[in-house]
Amino acid sequence: MADMRAFQAAVDDWATGGPERPARDLAEGLGARTAVLLEGLSDLAAVEALAARRGRDLAAEGVCVVPMGGAMSVGRYAGLLGPPGLGLRLTGLCDEGEKGFYERGLTRSQAPLQDIYVCTADLEDELIRALGTAGVEEIFRAEGDFRAWQSFQRQPAQRGRPRHRQMRRFLGTKKGRKIRYGRLLAEALAPDRTPPPLDALLASL
Repeated sequence: MADMRAFQAAVDDWATGGPERPARDLAEGLGARTAVLLEGLSDLAAVEALAARRGRDLAAEGVCVVPMGGAMSVGRYAGLLGPPGLGLRLTGLCDEGEKGFYERGLTRSQAPLQDIYVCTADLEDELIRALGTAGVEEIFRAEGDFRAWQSFQRQPAQRGRPRHRQMRRFLGTKKGRKIRYGRLLAEALAPDRTPPPLDALLASL
C-alpha cells in the first residue's frame, strides 16, 4: 500500500508539471499493467474497501488506482498513464454527469471507451440504493452521526426531499465525510448487493 500511495503522489506531481521518472520507476517496481482513473478520494476509499472485502490486493495484481481530483483532469491523467505515456491499460469509474469528460479524455489517449463504468447519479447514490436508507442510517448510528443526520433532515431545504437524496447531500456537508463513508458503505455491502458499476469494474481488473 505504501508503494501505491507513493505512485499516486508521483503521478499527481507529474500531472502538475513535475518529473516523469519517479512515476515511471514506481510503476515498473509495482509491475503496473492497469490504471483505474477515479474522480476523487471517496471513490478511491470505496474501490479499495470493496477489493479488500473480496480478498484482492490490487497493487500486487499490478492495478494502480488513481484519484484525479475531478473528472476534468481525466485527459491529462489518461495521457500520462495510457498509451502516450506509461502504456498502461486504462479503465475508470465516474458519475453519470461526468461521462463526457471520460469519453473525450480516453479518446484522446487512444484508450477503449468500453472500459468506463458509469454510476447512476454518483457513487454515493449507488451505495445508498444498494444498502437501503435504513441500512445507511444504522451505519450513521454506529459512527455517532445519527443525531447530526436527524438535525440535517429538519433543515427547511431538506423537507419533502426523498430520503436517499437527503443522504447524498448529508455525506457532502462535512469535510472528509464522503471519504470516510465511501469506505464504510462499501464495507457494509452484502456480496450480492454490490452496485453494478463497481461490480463490473472489479470484474474487469
